[in-house]
Amino acid sequence: MAWFYLLLAGGLEIVWAFFLKQTDGFTRLGASLITLLALVGSLVFLSLSLRALPLGTAYAIWTGIGAIGTFALGIILLGEPASAMRLAAAGLIVSGLVLMKLSA
Repeated sequence: MAWFYLLLAGGLEIVWAFFLKQTDGFTRLGASLITLLALVGSLVFLSLSLRALPLGTAYAIWTGIGAIGTFALGIILLGEPASAMRLAAAGLIVSGLVLMKLSA
């Protein structure tokens, strides 16, 4: 169950990071509320995962899911560049996440 909580926390990390950009400095109420709710939810599920997972592993995977997810949404939805170097960097992050999971 801890890994499920961690994946859910990572998914909510992507949601709050994406909507943070949409808040326009917390001047847009709807996006601001989504950001804050997703952030709280993400932290709640991260804390639940920490009952069974090592802190370093859980935190690294949580931030990695958020980083890769927001990177992908930036490219897909916001038209951010997908250069070879950025894609290679994302690949290295994913490789690190896999190694972190295998070591837990």
